[in-house]
Amino acid sequence: MPTPREWAAKGKVLRVTRWTEPVMRNPTRPVTEFNDELRQLAADMFTTMAAADGVGLAAPQVDVDLAMFVFYCPDEDDHLHWGVVCNPVVTLPEGKKRRLDSTEEGCLSWPGAYQPLARPDFAICEGQDENGEPIRIEGTGLLARCLQHETDHLSGTVFGDRLSKRSRKLLNEQHDSMAALYPDDWPVSHKLSPADL
Repeated sequence: MPTPREWAAKGKVLRVTRWTEPVMRNPTRPVTEFNDELRQLAADMFTTMAAADGVGLAAPQVDVDLAMFVFYCPDEDDHLHWGVVCNPVVTLPEGKKRRLDSTEEGCLSWPGAYQPLARPDFAICEGQDENGEPIRIEGTGLLARCLQHETDHLSGTVFGDRLSKRSRKLLNEQHDSMAALYPDDWPVSHKLSPADL
């Protein structure tokens, strides 16, 4: 499996879409062709994720309606994991095994805004890699959150949909207060500093 640096070396930075754009709200198409075009998209997504300082990025976030995401994310023990997941299915614990972790969550498609969201602290994600080979990822800590967050994107769900009305209002206020720092084509164009405004 290529390293994140090897992926990024082959890619280019793409514009990150925002929650208000239609591609973010529609279910994605399954990945059926595991070819050079798909691997180039993965490379572009790794490059874009690095430029935006993210830990995960779903295809709709670069305006592509495919069921695919990339990630480069630590688990609860600070071990880094990375990869490409196509057609993911996430399984979450039930009953006594289900423990919720309420931690601040953000999204590259709603930049500058964070709110606590309770999610299960463990997740199993199964799907296919960029070559169509089956993969299985067991996630703890931030990785568990990332797997759930990115898979949500592929069904048209953003994490703000999971917040209470009050938290969603606070999230939107945060976003609006920071919006001027993020050019429309961010991260192709860099984030501005308040001094630039």
